[in-house]
Amino acid sequence: MSLGTIIVQPIVEKSVIKAIGGAVVFIIAILILEVLQLKVNAIEKFITGKSKVVIENGQIDYKTLKKIRMTVDQLEMRIRTKGISSINDIQTATIEPNGQLGYELKEEAKPLTISDFKKLMAMIEEKNKSNQSNTQYNNEYKNPNIFQELKGRNNQKHNKSLK
Repeated sequence: MSLGTIIVQPIVEKSVIKAIGGAVVFIIAILILEVLQLKVNAIEKFITGKSKVVIENGQIDYKTLKKIRMTVDQLEMRIRTKGISSINDIQTATIEPNGQLGYELKEEAKPLTISDFKKLMAMIEEKNKSNQSNTQYNNEYKNPNIFQELKGRNNQKHNKSLK
């Protein structure tokens, strides 16, 4: 809006050079402020603002809500729009300088990712393999027939004596 006013006023007065000059000065000022925001944290904090923590470990920080003039109902509305059904599921939630809600869920409330699923499947496969080898070991050695070997030896002796 400011840029439009700066440009339109000289055009109304039929001075295109003033309009272009005003636009160039305005654009340069914006670029300088952007660079300063990138280089100096204090200027960024002053111009853009800083995010405010409104939920910590599932507990609402009422003092911060009061400072940013937000009601609990407004906070809950923003939480619901993110698909979160319980405040207790949130580890930390912030209101960003642009007004958006940022959040981190507690470990037990995080959804299962494909990476987590693959790790879980690998663990299950490993356990199944170890169970199969244990079952095979148990079948062979847990209740071995100690007379099996003797039967084999006796049969060989008897077989030699029969010949």
